[in-house]
Amino acid sequence: MVPSLTRHTAEPATAVTRTRLAALWRAGVDAAAVLVFAATGRASHAEALSPGGVLATAGPFLVGLGLGWGLLRWRPDLVPAGSLREGVLLAGTTLIGGMALRALLGAGTAPAFVVVAAVVLLALLPGWRLLARLATRLRRR
Repeated sequence: MVPSLTRHTAEPATAVTRTRLAALWRAGVDAAAVLVFAATGRASHAEALSPGGVLATAGPFLVGLGLGWGLLRWRPDLVPAGSLREGVLLAGTTLIGGMALRALLGAGTAPAFVVVAAVVLLALLPGWRLLARLATRLRRR
């Protein structure tokens, strides 16, 4: 067999690869949002903003977020990828999983904290998706 004389280029990423990369990117932004939530909470209570302290506060919520992403991986048909509904679902799993784990660990789950956490997570996780959607629309103009 004679080798091809045409120029070889790298294959473009497949749709599956692009979908996975987009999901990883969204999961990374979600994790960053949870870290911002934890750091803001610690700062508002005059607690140290050390990396270990922020991770200790964020840890249960990151586990809840991971459970949500696991659910989406298992049932990708639940909500459209990248949608506001995806953000709301993830905010719910992050809140419920985080508060459940905090309760198991003996950490605070005061009703006021649960309400504040719900409001902040519902603002952050769907919120950045909304901003990204608006930015995309503005770029297309």
